[in-house]
Amino acid sequence: MTGAGTNQTIEAVAGGPAVVLVRPQLAVNIGMCARAMANFGLSDLRLVNPREGWPRTGALRKGAFAAAAGAVHLLEGARLFDTIEEAIADLHFVWATTARERGQGKRIEPPGPAMAQSAAAMKAGAKHGVLFGPERTGLENDEVMLADAIVTFPVNPAYASLNLAQAVLLTGYEYFRAARGDQLPFETVERSPPASRDMILSFFDYLEGHLEENGFFRPEAKRSNMRRNLRNMFYRMEMTEQDVRTFRGALVRLIEGPRKVGSKDKIAEVQREIALAAKLDAPSAENDG
Repeated sequence: MTGAGTNQTIEAVAGGPAVVLVRPQLAVNIGMCARAMANFGLSDLRLVNPREGWPRTGALRKGAFAAAAGAVHLLEGARLFDTIEEAIADLHFVWATTARERGQGKRIEPPGPAMAQSAAAMKAGAKHGVLFGPERTGLENDEVMLADAIVTFPVNPAYASLNLAQAVLLTGYEYFRAARGDQLPFETVERSPPASRDMILSFFDYLEGHLEENGFFRPEAKRSNMRRNLRNMFYRMEMTEQDVRTFRGALVRLIEGPRKVGSKDKIAEVQREIALAAKLDAPSAENDG
């Protein structure tokens, strides 16, 4: 099952450092790692001696593929190795992830600077990879020894253990940011242009005139401050033309009372009610993402 944010009509981003899962214990966690990789355009999944083998069939396969939530192409393309040495043989630089200090004198980086280094090196043609240890114990010291440097995460020191897929997700996120920047997938849609000052001042005149008629600006000594506070409140909103029209329309109805409904308005109202009823009766086509 794919999530609500999945769009298979768009060409997927691919590449990034190899994700090397060392002795992963659960097939479902492998699937979750594949999903995390797909989120941030990582496409090289390598498995070293998974405890349950590589689940190509049966319930284990079903669990892994369900957890991947659409990133099944990464599971289908995953490569299986007997040793870490075989898995990293073609790489030029390897990071090891760990939550514990290992006393090996290796350079230690948080994921941001580490993945920035990898992004720059890979752009120049180098091949990088990241080792992730098994869920319960993490990498062994001799396995960390095979890496060039260490990646660790700035976390609560009293609870530093990360879920395997979470560690892959954080690493992938930092690589994606370093390689492609912080551009968001969508931006706020400007539905109406900013209101002109003349439009806003006209709204203020209308609002303040009716407030004055109803004794809002009292006592007289506070009139100026009350007027400034009221206007500044609206100025802070940076109103659009539609904002001003909506506020003014609401005030008109409060001041003038209910709109008198003519025959044309009644027909339009009935049509709106029919359309709304039809919309409410229609089955929903949205996915639960």
